[in-house]
Amino acid sequence: MEKINWNELPFGYIKTDYNVRCYYRDGKWGEIEISSSETINIHIAATSLHYGQEAFEGMKAFMGKDGKVRLFRWEENATRMQKSAKGIMMPELPTKVFKNMVTKAIKLNTRFVPPYGSGASLYIRPLLIGTGAEVGVRPANEYLFIIFVTPVGPYFKEGFKPVDMLLTREFDRAAPLGTGSIKVGGNYAASLTSMKKAHDKGFANVLYLDAKEKKYIDECGPANFFGIKDNTYITPESSSILPSITNNSLLKLAQHLGYKTERRAVPIEELETFEEAGACGTAAVISPIKRIVDDENGFEYNYGSEPGPISSLLFKKLQAIQLGDEKDEFAWVYIVE
Repeated sequence: MEKINWNELPFGYIKTDYNVRCYYRDGKWGEIEISSSETINIHIAATSLHYGQEAFEGMKAFMGKDGKVRLFRWEENATRMQKSAKGIMMPELPTKVFKNMVTKAIKLNTRFVPPYGSGASLYIRPLLIGTGAEVGVRPANEYLFIIFVTPVGPYFKEGFKPVDMLLTREFDRAAPLGTGSIKVGGNYAASLTSMKKAHDKGFANVLYLDAKEKKYIDECGPANFFGIKDNTYITPESSSILPSITNNSLLKLAQHLGYKTERRAVPIEELETFEEAGACGTAAVISPIKRIVDDENGFEYNYGSEPGPISSLLFKKLQAIQLGDEKDEFAWVYIVE
């Protein structure tokens, strides 16, 4: 392979050696297959292409100082993918098969796991798609589950530096009783126009409001939002927000470190009261927010040009657990032997 400059890796796709596949046919999952092809042969009437029968996950594996590869909270990803599958009437992949395929994909591509200290990681993408042909709106009778991996650098090239967010009422990411709480591609397709608007105006991403009343904070781009005040970690609760595994981890970590935590509706007005704010997810872990600008009235909420002390502490602690630098008191890390 071409020599990879691990310290300069973008957050993007790089070809690796193998991916792992499994078909669902005749009402059951088949044998696990290994492929070196980057393409799939798919029917032109596949339900994933026409009716959005598609769900995915994002996970990371890390190389520790001890040379061991650590996988972070894979069971949560397996459970969330099962929920997504159920939400759009696809067969749920058994947890045991999910684990087997994830570890196999990592082992087959071990040479692409970035070295310890590079700031990079191995990104793992499980993908479930309807491959059966249907022209009427109904679930497919055949599905394909794939796992591919790729080494990635930080999601934001600035690294752990505060970014600007655009608060907009012009777009909704997902409806309250729709697919917002599951990880399907349609949610991300719906965010592309608003994301472009934010990028064109010089912002890192969009802060969405709830679709029903436009009164409460919803998602923050493709991530969960959190705010910090009075030694309390506060994150929105809503039926249209994807339950972030990173956010859940940060909540538990904050409690463990002695901070109070709240998961509840967060009204727009409360943005003024936060001492720190951030977006959190698998890709970036935490993206501290420098300022939020309201697209409608130009009002600005400022949180400082440097990451806040609690955000910084949580970021460092979570990364230390993922890398094996600190004791994993929560049993979050699985070592891929």
